Amino acid sequence: MPKIKTHSASKKRFSKTGGGKIKMSHAFRSHRLISKSKKAKKSHRLDAYASDANSATVKKLIPYK
Repeated sequence: MPKIKTHSASKKRFSKTGGGKIKMSHAFRSHRLISKSKKAKKSHRLDAYASDANSATVKKLIPYK
């Protein structure tokens, strides 16, 4: 069986956990943080996981990670 190429953009943005979930970072976290509320900035520090609907697609994009 041939190897599958890993999607380059996906390997920078997603990672797999030990339990098989897809871990990702939150959006709107890089700049213009003064205008955002403290609650919004604090909630974006927590881990984010892909939904079950999208995780199957992401797992195909990063098969060896």
